[in-house]
Amino acid sequence: MAMNAVVVLRAGGTSLVVELAEPVPRVLHWGRDLGELSEEDCAALRLTDEPAGLNNALDTPRRFSVWPTEAEGWSGIPAQEGHRGGTATTPRPRLTRAHQPGAGELVLEFDDAVTGLDTVLTYRLTPSGVLAVQATITRTDDTDPEPYDLAAVATLLPLPGRATEILDFTGRWSRERVPQRRPLGFGAHVREGRRGKPGMDSPYLLTVGTPGFGFRTGEVWALHVGWSGDHRFFAERLPEGAGVHAGVLGGGELLRAGEVRLAAGESYTGPVSYFAWSGDGLDGLAGRFHAFLRAGPSRTSTPRPLVLNTWEAVYFDHDLPHLLALTELAAEVGVERVVLDDGWFRGRRDDTAGLGDWSVDEQVWPAGLAPLADRVHELGLQFGLWFEPEMINLDSVLAREHPDWILGPSAGLGETSRNQYVLNLAREDAWTYLLGALDELITRYRVDYVKWDHNRELHEAVQRRPGGADIPGVRAQTLALYRLLDELRARHPRLEIESCAGGGGRVDLGILARTDRVWASDCIDPVERQSIQRWTAQLLPPEFIGSHFGAERSHTTQRVTGTSFRLLTVLFGHAGIEQDLTRCTPEELKLITAWSALYREFRPLLHSGTVVRGDLDDDANLLHGVVAADGSAALYCWVRLPTSAPSQPGRVLIPGLDPASRYLLRIRDDVGLPAMQQAAAPGWLAAALGEGVRLPGAVLTGAGLPMPNLQPEQALLLEFRRAG
Repeated sequence: MAMNAVVVLRAGGTSLVVELAEPVPRVLHWGRDLGELSEEDCAALRLTDEPAGLNNALDTPRRFSVWPTEAEGWSGIPAQEGHRGGTATTPRPRLTRAHQPGAGELVLEFDDAVTGLDTVLTYRLTPSGVLAVQATITRTDDTDPEPYDLAAVATLLPLPGRATEILDFTGRWSRERVPQRRPLGFGAHVREGRRGKPGMDSPYLLTVGTPGFGFRTGEVWALHVGWSGDHRFFAERLPEGAGVHAGVLGGGELLRAGEVRLAAGESYTGPVSYFAWSGDGLDGLAGRFHAFLRAGPSRTSTPRPLVLNTWEAVYFDHDLPHLLALTELAAEVGVERVVLDDGWFRGRRDDTAGLGDWSVDEQVWPAGLAPLADRVHELGLQFGLWFEPEMINLDSVLAREHPDWILGPSAGLGETSRNQYVLNLAREDAWTYLLGALDELITRYRVDYVKWDHNRELHEAVQRRPGGADIPGVRAQTLALYRLLDELRARHPRLEIESCAGGGGRVDLGILARTDRVWASDCIDPVERQSIQRWTAQLLPPEFIGSHFGAERSHTTQRVTGTSFRLLTVLFGHAGIEQDLTRCTPEELKLITAWSALYREFRPLLHSGTVVRGDLDDDANLLHGVVAADGSAALYCWVRLPTSAPSQPGRVLIPGLDPASRYLLRIRDDVGLPAMQQAAAPGWLAAALGEGVRLPGAVLTGAGLPMPNLQPEQALLLEFRRAG
């Protein structure tokens, strides 16, 4: 490919334009699709990428390249940091080759005489407009025996001056993905994760946009680092800008000191950073990621089954007759998968013992798990099993026999968390033991589904070496986890796996390349779940988000909520039950049966359509839904959380429908109607409770629908079908 050529990648209404300039190509544009570009158009882009020369600055105006370093006058966070024995600290990459191996791809290759490193930078623009960027760095210089210590690697893309507001996330256990906004001023907004996994407070999806951007409005640029270990996200603006651009968005793996030391011939491959742009607000951004994930290799050949998980039903109290009765009831109400949670393995009567001993506890299960697993399969249901393979209790046979398998410093182990430590998967013997134990159980009991938990953070995560020469271990642990999951997949191609990490502590596209869904939170209180699921959906489509309802009184918050509200909340996800059905009244079981039928009815729509969320003035109300790709059908949930000052919601725009169509609106009361705080409902509601009311899409999307004023912690289900 000729140097100084302009390469244009276009897909999904997005384009990336790169000039193959020397010594390092530069990004001319990333964002809205510029359309087909002629040679004249490309020349105009090159011309308009020439910034002004600044006073008291470089004599040659700065430009923003694909691999920014100080060599080009970049004073922000660089693409690469490191040294070789305290030297070779000033990288000077030089483009040696550029090629396009496939549609939507661009591969740039560099060498560097200063550092002795070769770099391969790959861009892949997916059909949905998500841009996947990854770097591989190889030590080629073999003249110096000193290893090259790689301190940081980041992939960066430019931001325009109008992108001045940041949205990212924080959180804690049972309150994951809490949104937070702030202005993007001068300097760097940096979010680092040092928990050995993304964590409950992960930035998740770092978004920068035009001021006041919402779900349906504004222009936004976003980044997700697809990595299940330590990570770094950042957005940065410098007074001099980034060439003609105002700032940058970037990220990658957070490397600990000495974690990557490259000898001659050794390579480092960073995680994939996923960038996306939307001109239609946060919903447009979510739509890109949802389409990207849905287009990936699917291991699920059937619709996402309705789940019964036993945790909040029985906890550690594993009694076979009770579990069989629970299974029978589950089948009657329409459950399609039963998952046996924590408490089935040796010595596991509470959370202080047993982790690591992956064999069935014969004192509790004298005939093994076969009596339950076989009955589940006889009923035509799938059987799932809970594991926490990466963890170990000191009170376990494994810890007593192999204390050296625990990930921790030679000076002595630090504090426990949830009474457990981390098993060092980077040890081949520990990895082989785990693979064999899991493989044997999955094979013996014909396990269809694994709930893969990870209930603590990785502190002092170092691998022990002779003489106390410990080395950082988070990266090696993450790669070993990926290898373990990949091998289990190879041995059991139909096995489905859920990523659960103390709830939603490991939700990233690295783990989802190997698993089928995530457990969004240990909190299934529907009030909390409305927000958790709303924002988890900013990256993941509903069918990837495990969402279960439990008992009237929440296990995590002790809040008491109504049955209808609990059922409608979990409908908009991969739905399940976390409740002891044997304690339900006949009336409750009838309602749950109706709900399971509702889930199966709308599952094809909910798990394939476009997620939409309303921008409302009153935060006490929520409107969210899923619209069929062709606009022919939609299902919405109108939600009231606390009370608020306004007594009249007024007209609410219904997002996502086709303005040119007419729709039949029906209220679905399969699981009951919400309590309302009003003397009379809006005029349309009575007709919608009957055969339905016909309304034009232009009115629904342009003028809005006057919504009822619900009591707190209530929800109303609205179904729209295109009318003939």
